[in-house]
Amino acid sequence: MFFKTVDISTIISKIKDNSVLAISGFNMALTPEYLIHGLFENYSSQGHPKNIFIISDALPAIPGRGLDKIAENLYKDQSQEFLRGTLMPFLGFSPWLQKMVTDNRIEYYGWPIGIAAYWFREIASGRPGLITKIGVDTFLDPRREGAALNELGNKSATCKTSLIDVGGTECLLYQAPKPDFAFIRASTSDENGNLSMEEEGIRGSVLSIAQATKARPQRGQVIAQVKWITKSGTINPRDVDVPGPLIDHVVVSPKQYHWQSGTIEYDPRISYEIVPPITNPTFDILPNVSMKDYEKVIARRVVLELLELFEKKQHPVLVNLGIGIPAFVSSITLEEEISDFIVTILESGQWGGIALTGYDFGLAISPFALSTMPDVFSNFEGGIIDVASLGFLQIDKNGNVNPSILPDKIFGPGGFPVIAGGAPRTYFAGSFTAGQSKISVSNNKLQIQNDGSVIKFVDSVYKVVFSGHQAIKYGHDILYITERAVFKLNADGIILEEIAPGIDLDKDVLSKMDFKPRLGIVKEMDWRLFKDDKMDIKNEFFQKIKK
Repeated sequence: MFFKTVDISTIISKIKDNSVLAISGFNMALTPEYLIHGLFENYSSQGHPKNIFIISDALPAIPGRGLDKIAENLYKDQSQEFLRGTLMPFLGFSPWLQKMVTDNRIEYYGWPIGIAAYWFREIASGRPGLITKIGVDTFLDPRREGAALNELGNKSATCKTSLIDVGGTECLLYQAPKPDFAFIRASTSDENGNLSMEEEGIRGSVLSIAQATKARPQRGQVIAQVKWITKSGTINPRDVDVPGPLIDHVVVSPKQYHWQSGTIEYDPRISYEIVPPITNPTFDILPNVSMKDYEKVIARRVVLELLELFEKKQHPVLVNLGIGIPAFVSSITLEEEISDFIVTILESGQWGGIALTGYDFGLAISPFALSTMPDVFSNFEGGIIDVASLGFLQIDKNGNVNPSILPDKIFGPGGFPVIAGGAPRTYFAGSFTAGQSKISVSNNKLQIQNDGSVIKFVDSVYKVVFSGHQAIKYGHDILYITERAVFKLNADGIILEEIAPGIDLDKDVLSKMDFKPRLGIVKEMDWRLFKDDKMDIKNEFFQKIKK
């Protein structure tokens, strides 16, 4: 027996200045919040460690918690020496990290979630980095920004991408410094440091992070945060998520620093100790994020497209749903009683079930399988899924998409580039304009009383996160779905195919675009999308598939 449990102050004090620190976390799921706070408290009281560079597979924060709480303190300290920079896929739930980045106070590199998760696995295998075609012709390409999303990142080049040729195919090589230390999280550790994650809602990349940190040439140290300690040999080997020899130290966390998600401290449905049937009552008691009338129109239009795909396949459609409006697709399929025909797969690893939204995004109720993040992203990059539905911030005349990056708001790419770059079909779904608006649905028509002032269909996107050219090159089917218009991408650019009943083409669509799309045979969007009650498409759907 080798007992690895230590006091937090004892182990934190051993982390050296100038270290590269890997941290697990997807919002608050798998975020080792107790370790993160302990590290900053040591810096605040002792002045060390300094000049830390943090790498994460997602984002270990929500507003006011985890790394965001630390960033708030750092932002207010103009002379801070704690954080040098970060490689992190998503900053959207950390307003203070965003401020640090936009003010050029720290280096920032925005690799996608799947790339970061894969990269840990590649480093664990002793390879120099990750090679993939994902990112070519986007902001990740060194011919553009090379993934550096502020001036300090561009100047320092701590993390970089290189363009290489692999058998005549343009690919990128992603490289970053190997971790010296890792903070990971599990539910339980036995006395030998074997970790199980039975109370966690995702599996994340914790094993790959631990392996990357322990890999040669310079072995690092892995510190695990857990809620419970159990006797040696009491964890079933099949339930060990990270074997003890990969763990150097275990710290037991107070429960207030070990929540399952942003708004849920503990719910057995989140950790699949209870798996309720997927019914409307199950959905009704989930944390609620309200859906506006016009947002429901968009989600419904995506569902109709998915059903059409099912008719062609005669097999359940495997779909990834992004954050925002696409996440509402799950509730529409539940409402219409067609969940059995559309199987969702989340970037955090769940297959099936009901996806949660808001600060709980990344978790699900009643999935039938749970993969690690490196494994689940293989389904996206390899085109194993049938379709992805993702949100957007800007779309340009070439079909390029920017989901999350503006000069004053740098959310990072999230899982977007890998999902959209690998999926054979992508349905981008979002509101046609942005800003304050009053848009409603009545009498089976769309009513625009006050339109948003921010144009989203622009001549050129601020950052290319999805390349229309690459999508056409690899034969992908691309739709852009809004509440008032539906567009399709082909080799000649964007084509307008549908408009909503009740709107004026010139006034409500064309005049609100910085470019003029090609006009195909423009149809009216299905009137059922604008019904007050459910579309009631189940019976019609069954009749079609029986023919």
